[in-house]
Amino acid sequence: MHTEVHMVTPELAERWLSKNKHNRPMSRQSVSQLARAIERGEWQLTHQGIAFDEDDTLIDGQHRLAAVVKAGVAVQMAVTRGVPREAFTVMDTGRKRTGSDALSLKGEANATHLAASLRGLHLYLSASEAKWAGWSSLVTNDQLVAILDEHPGIREMISRGTALNRAIKITVTAATVGYYVTSKERPDVDQERWYEQLLTGAGLEQGDPRLTLRNTLLGLAAGNRHRKREDSREHLVYYLKAWNAWVEGRPLKLLRRYSKEQMPKVSKKEQVLLEPISPTSL
Repeated sequence: MHTEVHMVTPELAERWLSKNKHNRPMSRQSVSQLARAIERGEWQLTHQGIAFDEDDTLIDGQHRLAAVVKAGVAVQMAVTRGVPREAFTVMDTGRKRTGSDALSLKGEANATHLAASLRGLHLYLSASEAKWAGWSSLVTNDQLVAILDEHPGIREMISRGTALNRAIKITVTAATVGYYVTSKERPDVDQERWYEQLLTGAGLEQGDPRLTLRNTLLGLAAGNRHRKREDSREHLVYYLKAWNAWVEGRPLKLLRRYSKEQMPKVSKKEQVLLEPISPTSL
């Protein structure tokens, strides 16, 4: 075997893809993700590239080559030739490095929750319901690092998200993102007043958005014990709806999320302290 670094143009990538005879099925999702990373300038030369066997058949790297074609951008790649044909069965069998792994390697604490919260923040800021599901929700490790550089304050919110998760069963991601975006966009609002009573429920009257949010999430947790994964999008919708009602001084009796409902934006209205509400006024 021998390896050389080549500048792989879209034209060269297409030519090499024609030698792809016995590879696994192409994943459009993976190609699109790689192509977007190339377009953003995130591609880096590493030991991972493409490989041809003794008969010059492409046996590794089809997704990288297809991404170059899709992006229309030339990148450098390591190209290995003469790989034994039988080696094909053990290629790409290692565990892919996750966002949590990437953040841990950079010395970040709470890397798992931080990675999930950065992804949630990215999806919230993208302002598109479609981006919360499927291939369009994928966020690369480089993107996570860039988002953290732009929003370093989210690190401090992980402890709040964790505490709310324990208290009211909201996902750590939804609580962290909700607390972060409301604090960032409304620095004039007393977030401690919101947080402390949401955390404990002490002294909350019927119709108070914090009590309604607590009851909604605790009810979901009780009814979904066999659910494999909590929906951070759903929880963030409830969080922001309740926060908006609280800051505007509006009583809130019920929280719902409707099909294809857009993610609520943080209210810009002046804060109004909610007065105690009698049950007959609801």
